[in-house]
Amino acid sequence: MTERDDEPGQLAQFHDDRRGIEGLPVRLVIALVVGVASLSVMLGMVNGIGGLQTTELDARPTPEVTTPGQQSLTVRVVGADEEPVADATVVVTGGTASLDGPVTAESGTDGNATLDVAPELGPNQAEGTLQIEIKPPAEGGFADRRANTEVLVIEG
Repeated sequence: MTERDDEPGQLAQFHDDRRGIEGLPVRLVIALVVGVASLSVMLGMVNGIGGLQTTELDARPTPEVTTPGQQSLTVRVVGADEEPVADATVVVTGGTASLDGPVTAESGTDGNATLDVAPELGPNQAEGTLQIEIKPPAEGGFADRRANTEVLVIEG
């Protein structure tokens, strides 16, 4: 314990000493305001960097429903606002319907990729699906993280 400045010879009790917390609420408010302002400036700088932003790609297959056997499948690759995306690689694989292996094609300037597929259904299987995956072009800030539309294969 120490002597109190205002009363020489008296030992200070911590619960009696109010000097340490008198300015504490004001200091906390100032620190909070400065912290929020700094954070908003930093977030504004990060949002201004175009390299960190990506556009999600989506696949629009035609037809969406087909039958087993040799088929021509057109997949339109689109980005935000449905604009076509060129130079994306479209990969079609068997889901619950089977294919001999993955089938790939590259989208043109119109965003369309045409693939020749031959889906097959198993015995006693009335329907199945083909899965579509998109490998984005190297430039342009595109990504394909969400699941794409599947092509339904039904016994006709």
